[in-house]
Amino acid sequence: MKKMRVPYSYLDRQFRAADVGEPKQILDLILDDIKEFVKSGDFTLGKKGEIFEKKFASFVGVKHAIGVNSGTDALFLSLKALGIGGGDEVITCAETFIATADAIAITGAKPVFVDVKDEFTIDTDLIEAAITDRTKAIMPVWFTGNAPNMGKIISIANKYNLFVVEDSCTAINAAYKNKHAGSFGITGAFSFHPLKNLNVWSDGGMIVTDDDSLNEKLRMLRNYGLKSRDEVEIFGYNSRLDTMQAVVALRLLDEVTTYTDRRIMIAEAYDHALSKIPQIDIPARHSHIRHVYHLYMIRTNERDNLLKYCIDRGIEAKVHYPIPLPYQNCSRDLGYKPGDFPRTERDCRTIITLPAHPYLTDDEVNYTIETILSFYK
Repeated sequence: MKKMRVPYSYLDRQFRAADVGEPKQILDLILDDIKEFVKSGDFTLGKKGEIFEKKFASFVGVKHAIGVNSGTDALFLSLKALGIGGGDEVITCAETFIATADAIAITGAKPVFVDVKDEFTIDTDLIEAAITDRTKAIMPVWFTGNAPNMGKIISIANKYNLFVVEDSCTAINAAYKNKHAGSFGITGAFSFHPLKNLNVWSDGGMIVTDDDSLNEKLRMLRNYGLKSRDEVEIFGYNSRLDTMQAVVALRLLDEVTTYTDRRIMIAEAYDHALSKIPQIDIPARHSHIRHVYHLYMIRTNERDNLLKYCIDRGIEAKVHYPIPLPYQNCSRDLGYKPGDFPRTERDCRTIITLPAHPYLTDDEVNYTIETILSFYK
């Protein structure tokens, strides 16, 4: 097999300028939009941001969308708006990016971790045992772009009078039983980080909600607590979605389903080929879930050797993540110990993430498959 580079990042492909005489590429179209935007001088909480918020709310199927600085801020501000802080507890997933727990901790609340199922999502059978009289919310994570059991999570939350704040940062265009990620809880949080399924040119995030009063409070919280230019209703933050990033996102939002469908097609090709290898464990796929594969993650024995083998042959595979979050130094005061989260620990030893972005060519996908097959042969 001739060596081929299979990149993990796709930004140089997504934002390619057209050569002279070619039809305009997405970069050229965005730059045209930005030129017009700059002329308006409408930079802070501008009209384009409002248009994007309305369009995104419609896309998710909710009443309100509030643009903020990042996905982390979308989670943090959701919790703050709900009055969650010191002395409170929020239940979340042990297998996730630090931003999930970070958003809880910086409110003053305590992250309470629950182990995962084989699909890398929170084990709903373990949630009730983690509830105490200090629990105020459940923060399920749509990790990898896959759906947790939202039906059961909502049922538990209703039973114990808890809020559900969805960490759907990696799950734009994902769905559970035909209902969009982010539309189940009191709020849903999204990230527009450059490597997310809907990406901008810096950080960016969105909170979605159907609650009118929460919408008003969140809009004040993201903008210093201002009720009007001269009236400060509450102490707040500076966490506004940059209007120029909204210009970028508006152009990309129309394409996100096409991009996502391509991700799903690549994941299905990987599933079909790699399921024939007994040393690889592919998580179960469910017909009632639209999994958008922000990360295409599988479990495998000889993970570290396979990772090196792929990288040596030009395939930019990754590990998300090698150290369980409950055992990171930042979590030391929470009191967890090895053995508390056996599935998360297993995953941290065995998972590998393959490039699966929509700009991969069929040849690159096939090369990745053949490389992995050759490793196990």
